Amino acid sequence: MTLYAIYDPKPGKPALPAAVPEKFSWLAALLPPVFLVLHGLWLELLGFVLAVVALVLLTRVIGDDATFPLYVLGAVWLGFAAPGLRRHALAWRGWTHRGTRVALGPDLAQLEAIR
Repeated sequence: MTLYAIYDPKPGKPALPAAVPEKFSWLAALLPPVFLVLHGLWLELLGFVLAVVALVLLTRVIGDDATFPLYVLGAVWLGFAAPGLRRHALAWRGWTHRGTRVALGPDLAQLEAIR
């Protein structure tokens, strides 16, 4: 069972409620750019690209042995921060937070929110 944050679309927009799982995102941790593009988190993608470029440029200063662990640390942080980033993006786009639901999957959480 997972806790889902339910967001309703802007009034007049024909869309189903969004169900954001409150759990670690493996996609965000393993493939950060793919996760950010799939969820339309464009500013976060720009920040991620700039952070990777800065890490590559800092490799000369901090050494090769520290670069990979720092990247992994950032990717794991993104995996934990993914639900918060999605909730913030939905709120920024005008979606309203209806509440939370506990369900086995996002489809069941959406179905329960529609009822």
